[in-house]
Amino acid sequence: MRLTRYLLPTLKENPAEAQIASHRLMLRAGLIRQEAAGIYAWLPLGLRVLKNIERIVREEMDRAGAVELLMPTLQLADLWRESGRYDAYGPEMLRIRDRHERELLYGPTNEEMITEIFRSYVGSWRSLPLNLYQVQWKFRDEQRPRFGVMRGREFLMKDAYSFDLDEAAARRSYQRMFVAYLRMFDRMGVKAIPMRAETGPIGGDLSHEFLVLAQTGESAVFCDRAVLDLPVPGADVDYGGDLTSLVEAWTAPYAATEDVHEVERFERDVPAERRLLARGIEVGQIFYFGTKYSVPMNAVVRHADGIERPIHGGCYGVGVSRLVGAIIEASHDDQGIVWPDGVAPFQVGLLHLKHGDGRVDAACESLYASLRAAGLSVLLDDTDERPGAKFARMDLIGLPWQVRVGPRGLDNGTVELKHRASGERREMAPDDAVAFLRQALSPLQPDDQP
Repeated sequence: MRLTRYLLPTLKENPAEAQIASHRLMLRAGLIRQEAAGIYAWLPLGLRVLKNIERIVREEMDRAGAVELLMPTLQLADLWRESGRYDAYGPEMLRIRDRHERELLYGPTNEEMITEIFRSYVGSWRSLPLNLYQVQWKFRDEQRPRFGVMRGREFLMKDAYSFDLDEAAARRSYQRMFVAYLRMFDRMGVKAIPMRAETGPIGGDLSHEFLVLAQTGESAVFCDRAVLDLPVPGADVDYGGDLTSLVEAWTAPYAATEDVHEVERFERDVPAERRLLARGIEVGQIFYFGTKYSVPMNAVVRHADGIERPIHGGCYGVGVSRLVGAIIEASHDDQGIVWPDGVAPFQVGLLHLKHGDGRVDAACESLYASLRAAGLSVLLDDTDERPGAKFARMDLIGLPWQVRVGPRGLDNGTVELKHRASGERREMAPDDAVAFLRQALSPLQPDDQP
């Protein structure tokens, strides 16, 4: 993509309304624009990050055996009355009447609707287990939306729902999602720690929140530092096998949010040198809630013995749009964002340092073509601004690698590469630079190309 043909409205100064780093940087780097309190337009650069996060989520959900669908954002109030949640959910739920005076709501979550879909089509034990998921915009009417996309009213969420014959099978589904979450967050370049948590309005008696450690996190967390060193399962993990030992390894070290923190147990079981008191940003939560929805909504299946029984359910959420802010909170410096490779809007920023110089023009065009042919996504800064402004903008938007092309380097037959995360710089011939970046970065699939 050429910057002269792109919409990238960066700001030099910090917006006064932004209180935390991710909100400041998302506005300054031209990722979002606020349209109303807690409601944002996603500009081209921000949308690319959002799509990269979505892609990773989908790949890991599919790998774990979940099946994607898409439900409407508006739901009938009568469905929520069936489950008993319509009046209990609270003012965060936006309630609407259409022109025919039907009561609707803008869905904050989808347990009722997915249960209705399930009971309409599935009646036999032979169809289970089943896990259905979607990536969908949702709305919760927060009283005090703040911190940008971290606590907005409209947000993009992945929500999945499992259906099983009994509690034992449902807990196996829970374990599959637990492992899938470890993998998806790791691929996004963040360390998300699973912690025991309250179930809240979703219900049930088993839940884990996945939190990214950050000073600006809303939740106080208490954990054993040993959890930070646990290896994340690889792509070859067997979701059809027994995942109990893997999940137990991750849940054995003490890790809890302040809502369920047990001071005496923490001090008894965790040596003082391993106690970590920090703050965290919730980026996902998983629940096993048993028959909470299937009993009142009559979602039953016929077992092998011929008897119909309520299914056991679980739900599994990931804050897709919230993750953009969480990743920035965990990965930024004084100059701007530092994107992990897996979610960066572009992998390479190509800087043309002398507009109108024939040699630099030709070298940039050749590098641009070669990098794209190598399967890499490239943002070419072909504007006529001064080099200093280009350097500052590239550091602000945080692409993993910069390739700087100017007449001085070309005199020596080289271009300069800068690694954004480490600040390391190296000079090499243009062809060698392409070969190096192709090895350092994962080529995109054809569908991912700009």
